[in-house]
Amino acid sequence: MSTADASTARNTTLRRYIIGHAALAFGVLLIATAKLPGPTGAPWLAVAMLALYTVAGLAPVQLRLRSQGVQFAWGEAAVIIGLVVLPPSTMIWAAALGRLAAELIGRRPADKLTLNVAKQVVAVTAAATLSQLIAGTPVDPFTLRGVAALIAATAVYALIAALSVSIAISLANGTRLRLMPLHRVELIAISGNIAVAFLILAVLRFDPRLLFAIPPMIVFLRLTYAYRLRTHTEREAWQRLAAVTDRFSEVDLAQVLGTAVTGAAELFGADEVEVLVRLGSEPDGLVRGDAQGVSWAGAAADAPAADEAETIETPLGGQRDTDTDAGELRLRFRGTVRLSDRERYALQTFAAALGTALRNAYAYAEAQRRAARHAYDAAHDPLTGLANRRYLLDVGEQVLAERPTRGTQAMVLIDLDHFKEVNDTLGHSAGDEVLTTIGRRLATAAGDDDIVVRLGGDEFAVLFVALPAPALAVHRARQMLATLDPPIEVDGIRITVGGSAGVALAPVQGGVGELLRRTDVAMYQAKRDGSRLAQYARQRDTADIGRLALGGELRAALHGNQFALRYLPIVELNSGRISAAEALARWEHPYRGEMAPRQFLTAIERSDLLPEFTELVLDTALAAASEWAGAGHPIGVAVNLSPRSLLDPDFLRVVQRRVVASGVPPEQLTLELTETRNLSRLDVVDDTLRGLRELGVRIALDDFGTGSSSLGMLARVPVDELKIDRSFVAGLVTSPEPAAVVRAAIDLGRSLDLSVVAEGVESQRQRAMLFELGCPCGSGYLFSRPVTDTRIAELLAAEAPLAPPMSADAQVIRIPPGRLTRSARRRL
Repeated sequence: MSTADASTARNTTLRRYIIGHAALAFGVLLIATAKLPGPTGAPWLAVAMLALYTVAGLAPVQLRLRSQGVQFAWGEAAVIIGLVVLPPSTMIWAAALGRLAAELIGRRPADKLTLNVAKQVVAVTAAATLSQLIAGTPVDPFTLRGVAALIAATAVYALIAALSVSIAISLANGTRLRLMPLHRVELIAISGNIAVAFLILAVLRFDPRLLFAIPPMIVFLRLTYAYRLRTHTEREAWQRLAAVTDRFSEVDLAQVLGTAVTGAAELFGADEVEVLVRLGSEPDGLVRGDAQGVSWAGAAADAPAADEAETIETPLGGQRDTDTDAGELRLRFRGTVRLSDRERYALQTFAAALGTALRNAYAYAEAQRRAARHAYDAAHDPLTGLANRRYLLDVGEQVLAERPTRGTQAMVLIDLDHFKEVNDTLGHSAGDEVLTTIGRRLATAAGDDDIVVRLGGDEFAVLFVALPAPALAVHRARQMLATLDPPIEVDGIRITVGGSAGVALAPVQGGVGELLRRTDVAMYQAKRDGSRLAQYARQRDTADIGRLALGGELRAALHGNQFALRYLPIVELNSGRISAAEALARWEHPYRGEMAPRQFLTAIERSDLLPEFTELVLDTALAAASEWAGAGHPIGVAVNLSPRSLLDPDFLRVVQRRVVASGVPPEQLTLELTETRNLSRLDVVDDTLRGLRELGVRIALDDFGTGSSSLGMLARVPVDELKIDRSFVAGLVTSPEPAAVVRAAIDLGRSLDLSVVAEGVESQRQRAMLFELGCPCGSGYLFSRPVTDTRIAELLAAEAPLAPPMSADAQVIRIPPGRLTRSARRRL
C-alpha cells in the first residue's frame, strides 16, 4: 500500500470513529434526559452554567507537546459546579450546548467540532451518573460524601476525555493505541481547577446570583494563569537550550550529533529529528533519532526513507567568511505544528551553535586523523608498508613485557645476499620491487600476531610473539627464510634472491634491543659459517658489553639513578624466618633492560668509577637497613665487595663515614669478598680488612669451596662468615662429593667459630640435608627471589616464615647481628 493510500485509509477510519462517537453521544444524551432527574429550580442557573461551559471551552491555555497541542481548560471546574447547582440532565444539556457554542465561536473544523462536543457529552454524562450513584441529587460539596463524589466524577471526566483523544490520535497517525499521559503541568492545572471550583461553591453558598460574576473571574484567572505558565515554560525552554548547547563543547563528532538529535527532540517537542551533515569533501552524512536516542547514523544516500511527517528545516549556519553551511537540522512532526516566535528564535540559536560545534568536532577529528597518519608513517616503512625499526623497538618492548602470559618470544633477522648487485645491474626501481615482494611474502608467511619489520636497506626481521615452545623458533625462522626461494620476475627477468638469517630467543633480562643485537650476532655467525641460518649462542657472542658501557653509559647511569638494589633474604633454615638480607646491584638500562652485575661489574672495575659505585651501593643498602631497624626489625645487610676496592686507601674511611651517617650498628653490615690470588698476599689488603674488623664490620668469604678461596686466607684474614657456593648445594642430593664439601665447610666454620650460609637453596630436600649437616642459614629461590627493600619490610612486618618450619615444635631463635658464640652455633 502506498503512502497516499495509507493516509486515505487512516482518514476514513478516523471519520468513522467521529461519527460513531457522535452517535454514542446522541444516544447517551437521550437516555440521560429520560433517566436522570429533570430540571428544577431557577432557569437562570442553567443559563449561567451554559455561559460558564462556553467560556471554559473558549479560554483554554494551549501548549504544544511534540506534534500534539495540549489545552489546559476549565472543564473540571465547570463540571464540579454544574453537578452541585444543576440537576444531572440539565447539566448535561448545558455542557453540550456550551461546548457547541465554544466550538462554533472558535470556528473549529467540522470533524473537531463533532468530536469535542461528543466527547463532552459522554464525559459529563459519565461524571453525572457516578456522582448520582455516590451522593445522590443534589450533591452537597461540603460533606465528605459530596467531596468524594465530586472528585471521583472529575477523575472519570478527565479519563474519558483523555481516552477519546488518544483513540483519535492513534487512528489519525496509524499507531498503536496509547493513553495520552498526564503531564506534570496538566496535573497541576486539574488540581487548580478543582480548588477553584470548591472556592466558587463556597461563594455561591452565600448568594447564588454571584454565579454571573464567575465567567469574568475565570477569564481574568485564565489570562493570569496563561501568562505565568507561558513565562515559566519559556524560562525552562531557554534553560534547556543553554544546557544542550553547553554539551556541544564535546570534540567527538558522534557525541555532538547524538546530543543534537536528543536535545532538539526535547527542546522543540519533535517526534523525530534529523541532522544532515556537510563537512569537508566527505559524502553527506545523516543522523536520525528522537528524545530516546539515535536510531540511524550513516551516509545520507543510504538512509532508509522516513515516515511521512511535517518537517521544519533549518540550515546549520554558514561560516563568517563563506556562504556554505555545515548541514541542515530537520524537525519532524506527525501532526500540523506552528512554532511560536520564541521557538523559531531558539531554533535558529540552536542551529547556529550546532553548526559551530560540528565544525569544531570535524576539525578536531581531522587533526586526530592527521596525527594518526603521521604516527603511522613514522612507524612504518614507506616502500614496503611494513613496520620499521622504531615500531619494533616501541611495540616489541610491550610484547616482551607480556612474556609470562603469551608464551615464548623469538626473533629472526634476515639479510639479503648480493642485493647490491640487483641495484647495480637492474636499477633501484627493480631493487625496490624486489624488497616489496619479499616484504609481502614475509607478511603472508608470518602469524597473525607476529610483527614483520623492514629494518632498513636489505634487512628484515620477524618477531614471533607467542611460540608454543622455544624449539619452534628455528623451525619458524626456516619457514620465513624459505619465502625467498621462489624466483622474482622483474622487468621480464626472473631472479633469485638468497639470504642469511639469525634467530634468537628473547632474553630473560634485557629488552627488544638486546634481542635484536643477538639476532644480528647470529646472522653474522651464519655468514661466517657459510650457512643460511644460525641460532644465537652465548659462547660465540664476542660483544663486550663493558666496552660499550665505557663509551659514557656507566657515568650517565651513575648520575641518572639507573642503578638499584634488590635484596635476597637470608633465612634461618630451621624456622624459615629472615635473619639478614644480601644486597644485589641491578643496572636498569633504558635500552638493554635490567642487567645483572656479571654484565657490567668488570667494566666498572676497569674504570675510575668503582669508588663512586661502591659508595652508592653502601649508601643504599645501609639506608634500607636503617629503615628496617626503625620499623622494629634490626636485621643485617650484606654487600658484595669488589676485591679492587681493598686497594683503595680511602675505602676504610668511606665505609666508616657511611656507617656513621646511616646510624646502623657496624656489626649489622657484612662485606662479602671473593678472594683472588693476586690480592690475597698484598699487605694493603690485609690492613684494610683488619681495619674493617676493628670498625666492627663483618667480613664474609663468598663462593667458598670453589677453589678461588684458599684455606691460607682463612688463617690470615679475620673472616666472620663462610658462604657455601651454590654449585655444591645444587649437587647435594645427587652426588656424594658435593655433600662431603658442604660437610667439611660446615665443620670448618664451626671449628673456627664462623657463621655459615648456604647459597642457592632451591628445594625442600636441599634445605633438609643442609639442616641435618648443621648449616644454620641459607638463601635461594626456595624462600624468595631478590625483592625490593619495601618488600623486605613487608615480609618482616608480616612475621611469617618464608618456608614452613622444619618441625612443628620448632622454636624461633633470634640471632644477634654480630657473630654467634660457639655454643650457640652448636645448638643450631
